Amino acid sequence: MKQVRIKDIAEKAGVSIGTVDRVLHNRGEVAAETRKRVLAIARELHYQPNILAQALTAKKQYHLAALLPQSSSDNVFWTLHPQGIEKAIKSLRPFYVDVRFFFFELHNEADFAEKAKQILEYQPEGVIFAPILKKESLQFCTELDIRKIPYIFIDTYIENTNCLSFVGEDAYQGGRVAASLIDFGLPAQKDILIVNLAKDLENTQHLNHRNQGFMSYFLDKGKNTGMKITIEIPLSSPQVVTEKMNAILHANPNIGAIMVSSAKTHAIARYIESQRIKNLIIVGYELTKKNKDYLKKGIIHFLIGQKPMKQAEKAVKRMFEYLTTGQISSKKEFQAVEILNVENVDLY
Repeated sequence: MKQVRIKDIAEKAGVSIGTVDRVLHNRGEVAAETRKRVLAIARELHYQPNILAQALTAKKQYHLAALLPQSSSDNVFWTLHPQGIEKAIKSLRPFYVDVRFFFFELHNEADFAEKAKQILEYQPEGVIFAPILKKESLQFCTELDIRKIPYIFIDTYIENTNCLSFVGEDAYQGGRVAASLIDFGLPAQKDILIVNLAKDLENTQHLNHRNQGFMSYFLDKGKNTGMKITIEIPLSSPQVVTEKMNAILHANPNIGAIMVSSAKTHAIARYIESQRIKNLIIVGYELTKKNKDYLKKGIIHFLIGQKPMKQAEKAVKRMFEYLTTGQISSKKEFQAVEILNVENVDLY
């Protein structure tokens, strides 16, 4: 369909382009009858203003904030999201989009709340954040709603909020994928260990959803009849992991597979390697360098990836779309997960 221009409306109404511009943008004096005629023709022609062109001409700047977990040597997964955001900013040029980063310590509720407070003081036009800590994220959403600041979720989705959109993995379905991989290769009578490397599993939304999906698979159709044993390890340091894993494996000698619900899968693989444990199927998440190394060694058997750079890039573009057009193309965009093993890992 041909884009209707102000010039087209002016020609049909028999007035100047300047008159149509004043009517459509509600500025300057225009006779009532002329205004009525111009608006009627604009509706008849289905005129849509070129908001992107207006934004470029006006040189309007869009100031966004991103609230993300701080990456660390043990959790490099979160280094990828800022890269995706920077890629989006470059692709949106020559529009003026600026993103200020606010990083919080993973699983540190007080630090999350402090960074959220700093964002509210900054007063951005939009916020992109990972609502990993459910209680604190809900409070932050309430504050953003009060100030009428739009926000988009990445990585994790929380129900019953006013978020514009979500871009990321369906964590529940991701848990089912992990379960199906283990179920395919594990003898039916063997037990399965679910490892959660988190300080407060109850408040960590995406890990909960993965665990729920994992268990639902076996309730629905899994052939495995062994016990499903869950352990929560608050720290990924070798000493803490060794202590916890020694105890659980000693008490449950029938364990034949381990599902690690987070990107810190390498911490469990490191333990398995150091103890020279054989014949354990290990499935985890995210293609970080450490995880990839253990995958290539054959200690980790499968990794499930969720394209973090692409998540963050899409979220910025979606926020820009909303700020410039007032519209959002999709409330939720669940990205297809990638299943990686030693045979295909070098392709990523």
